[in-house]
Amino acid sequence: MQKINQLRLDCAIKQKKGLHIILASVLIWLAITCVHLTTWPILTKNLFTFVCAAFLLPTSFIISKIIKVDFQNQANPLTNLGIIFSVNQVLYLLIVMWIYPTIPDKMLMVITIIFGAHLLPYGWLYRSQAYFVFSCVVPVLALIVGLNFDPSTLAGAMIVVEGLFCLALVWENKKLRNKR
Repeated sequence: MQKINQLRLDCAIKQKKGLHIILASVLIWLAITCVHLTTWPILTKNLFTFVCAAFLLPTSFIISKIIKVDFQNQANPLTNLGIIFSVNQVLYLLIVMWIYPTIPDKMLMVITIIFGAHLLPYGWLYRSQAYFVFSCVVPVLALIVGLNFDPSTLAGAMIVVEGLFCLALVWENKKLRNKR
């Protein structure tokens, strides 16, 4: 177990607890908000939501270079586990694809719930309270806001939530650096 904990610490340090991905998601949510503020038909907005989401990895790669994150951390076998944690949400996109034409006004809510829930295992990987908290906050908030407001409000709320998440990760990373 000690070896696993050392590998988890290595992931947390070298990848700054995934801060580059969460910073990129703030930009993606900003783009999604802009899309949903347009007067386009909802199916067009939803299509462009998918397009915006496709830029998450390239954007996070660029941010990783700026904030000096080891994007791949190939020496650590737990990095592959982190990739599996992300890839599993692709399977849930089948639900989103069904919602797209069936209940288009709720597609963004469903994507947001899936996004939030997929954060949970990163709480274990990075030993991060922020991931545990936001993996619960995001889906519940998405459900409440998504059922009561239009998608642009939900997207705007996600900019704020992801910004707070970034601040929490910066604080956790600073605490981790000070501990070492």
